[in-house]
Amino acid sequence: MPAFNHQVWKLCSRIPKGMVSTYKELAHALKCRAYQAVGNALNKNPYSPKVPCHRVVKSDGNIGGFAKGIKKKAEMLEKENVFVNDGKIKDFKKKLFRF
Repeated sequence: MPAFNHQVWKLCSRIPKGMVSTYKELAHALKCRAYQAVGNALNKNPYSPKVPCHRVVKSDGNIGGFAKGIKKKAEMLEKENVFVNDGKIKDFKKKLFRF
């Protein structure tokens, strides 16, 4: 696996339970603008759920994609008290984790 993927997974591991971050936040923390590359790394995450890629969403609060499907992503988030309504994170600004 590319070193970039490992950097993404390590950073993603810092997102606390009950919070979400964004592809953009992860990219900026890595000092780049490769938002899609962050998404691709998360899609290949072999350490899920230890590396909680389900906690990464789009910058507008939309739930975004997930290798196991968005229904499963929403279920996993809701178990952590992050609720999804019409495909978006409820109280997104309050739930947003910044690095």
